[in-house]
Amino acid sequence: MRPFPAPADLLGEALHLLRLTGTLYCRAELTAPWGVEVPELPGFMTFQVVTTGRCWLEIGGAEPRELQGGSLTLIPHGTPHSMRSSPGVATAPLFDLPVELISERYEIMRHGGGGEPTHVTYGVVQFDHLAAQRLVAQLPEVLQIDTWDDEDATWLQSTLRLISREAVALRPGGETVITRLADVLVIQAIRSWLDTAPEANEGWLAALRDNQIGQALLSIHRAPEREWTVAALAQVAGMSRSAFSARFTDLVGEPAIRYLAVWRMQLAREHLRQSSEPMSTVARRFGYQSEAAFCRAFKREFGVPPGSYRQARAMPKITAALQEEAMIQPMVG
Repeated sequence: MRPFPAPADLLGEALHLLRLTGTLYCRAELTAPWGVEVPELPGFMTFQVVTTGRCWLEIGGAEPRELQGGSLTLIPHGTPHSMRSSPGVATAPLFDLPVELISERYEIMRHGGGGEPTHVTYGVVQFDHLAAQRLVAQLPEVLQIDTWDDEDATWLQSTLRLISREAVALRPGGETVITRLADVLVIQAIRSWLDTAPEANEGWLAALRDNQIGQALLSIHRAPEREWTVAALAQVAGMSRSAFSARFTDLVGEPAIRYLAVWRMQLAREHLRQSSEPMSTVARRFGYQSEAAFCRAFKREFGVPPGSYRQARAMPKITAALQEEAMIQPMVG
């Protein structure tokens, strides 16, 4: 594992913030022939662990890929996809298939024609912090890990085996064990990608690893309410103002003050989903001296006033949220 910058390990902080929320897990007991069509789920990550048998995953215009028993596949961006017992088999829409609810977060789905069995633990998850969302946004369209025989991936082997064991015989409390293990599995898979993928050294992730720009990002993330200027951030980074501005824009893809403004607005939007604080308090929390200035900035960024957004975006339960996201487009931003 490559060393991260110290002491300001912003990438480490981002990983620490990979807390899953709004999660739903499904144990799919499938018998050939079978096919399931998953619609677009903006804002959600899905993953599949094949615990018994094998299947085929089709996403976008790419060739079908075979998923063997013991494989882990992440689809980070909610991209529509299908899973089948073999290529060309007809599919049924996911939300049309009946399920047995075991708990609020766990269900069992049985589907197929009675032939060769395949069991899949399927998860739909979200990340509730902007830093985590930024990190996930840089992941590839599909992240597949097949490492039963890889001595360097003991963590994956052990976790997959535990999930498989619990999925085969769902004992009392088994759904809790599976959901907790699956949370760990997703986070560890992302960490594994960060350690090995060339793309993990590009864009925002490269900025996190940069000793100087990383310090500035860390300061913005820890104290977004401060009256940051380019000069102040350059001082934190130990650079001249002009050199800092050029390097920040080059690595992050936008100027520092624009990044700060967007970061504040994104944090404020997430906060409004969960808090009933007065708007004036929310404004001060995210660095605005007046409620009016905050409301103007929010509407400029998202197209609606913050009060209207708060009323419209009260978080529903996960199953309703998934079906809603499948039918409507999310708010831009």
